[in-house]
Amino acid sequence: MNTKQFTALALADMALATDGSLASLIAACNRVFDAAPPWVPAVCEALAARTGENFHYYSRHELAALLLECLGGARVGPADEDMPAPDPVALPDVRRFCVDAPVRPPRPAWLAALALPDLPTAGALAAWLNEPVRALDWFADQWRLARDAQSPLQHYHYRWVPKRSGGLRLIEIPKARLRRIQQKILRGILDLVPPHPAAHGFRRGRSCVTHAAPHAGQPAVIRMDLKDFFPSIQLSRVHALFEKLGYPPQAAGTLARMCVNRTPAGAFRDQLAGGSLCWMERQALKSPHLPQGSPCSPALANLCAYRLDMRLSALAQSLGGTYTRYADDLAFSGGPAFARAADRFHIQVAAIALEEGFRVNTRKTRLMRGGTRQQVTGVVLNSHPNIARDEYDRLKATLTNCARHGPASQNRDGHPDFRAYLAGRISYVKMVNAQRAGRLQSLMEAIAWSA
Repeated sequence: MNTKQFTALALADMALATDGSLASLIAACNRVFDAAPPWVPAVCEALAARTGENFHYYSRHELAALLLECLGGARVGPADEDMPAPDPVALPDVRRFCVDAPVRPPRPAWLAALALPDLPTAGALAAWLNEPVRALDWFADQWRLARDAQSPLQHYHYRWVPKRSGGLRLIEIPKARLRRIQQKILRGILDLVPPHPAAHGFRRGRSCVTHAAPHAGQPAVIRMDLKDFFPSIQLSRVHALFEKLGYPPQAAGTLARMCVNRTPAGAFRDQLAGGSLCWMERQALKSPHLPQGSPCSPALANLCAYRLDMRLSALAQSLGGTYTRYADDLAFSGGPAFARAADRFHIQVAAIALEEGFRVNTRKTRLMRGGTRQQVTGVVLNSHPNIARDEYDRLKATLTNCARHGPASQNRDGHPDFRAYLAGRISYVKMVNAQRAGRLQSLMEAIAWSA
């Protein structure tokens, strides 16, 4: 940082602590130099003309960049093209620095209606979380990483689990104290912010059935999948979200860093686990990202995908169609106009997703017309939401054989609580089709369970 940039930042800090009027800006600049340079009124007038009513929405670095344009001789704000640019000015030494916090702009009506907790400083954030300030620094420090994935200095446990479609998924489980902090952030902040109406995953009162039901009985249904959904949401996007919710940069940065994680190198040493990932997947996990396993990650993912949902919903509506999203599963459907454009529609979706920082897994893209089985998140949609016939028949056969030959003969996968497992399967069928679940429940009640 050179002397001019240093001076511009000092001026920006002092200016942001004022009410933004021309007189207060001039007085702030004079306080920085402990003098009244003759060029200050002209620079402040140009700065006020450029920023207008949005003065307090500028960050210190943005305001310093505008000041550098003035101090370097460039025009700031509207000016006559025939008017020569001002000459560069000679800067006196900085005599005073601002220690006051910047004046915060008033919250817009939509944000004030959310009634989020007011956390203007790191101390206020620490008090709200019932933690010391130094503890927040420790939990927000993502650079202090040991080589061993299971080191006591790590904030997460790591576990690799197989995906149903093949490959492996990394589950990052926060340790008890960090998990309590993240749960507080989830309940006290994130749960108060509504995601886009098209989002059905990780929301109270929504499910895979509500995600699939709007697409029932449509001539064409398109199913798509986002690749590496949680790791693709990086720290900068989470930080910007908390700032959009009205938190100052320091508090927003601390909140964001406590909600993201950088996977240590030790987690990739096993060639049968992390070593099998491609380079791009490993780089996404090594950079600060939303960890799959954190209480905050689902809500943050929904909120960070708001622009994606908004644009994809508008794209579907332009063809008279419908759009819903369940985590990383995208579903589109529509009438004749949508069906005619369905062959090209997925290309536009992939382009929008790429612009919003996501990638579509093209191998999982499916176009399902009325003559084939239309299935979204396991729910069949050809006429109405229903359970797949083969899945229903398998469960029915299992229950029948349990009643005839005993449940132990059917527990081939070794479930520790086979009764609870079957009850859960029936509950899922009931959520999709209550009539079919009634038949299965009758078979369940006929099973003789031993003590």
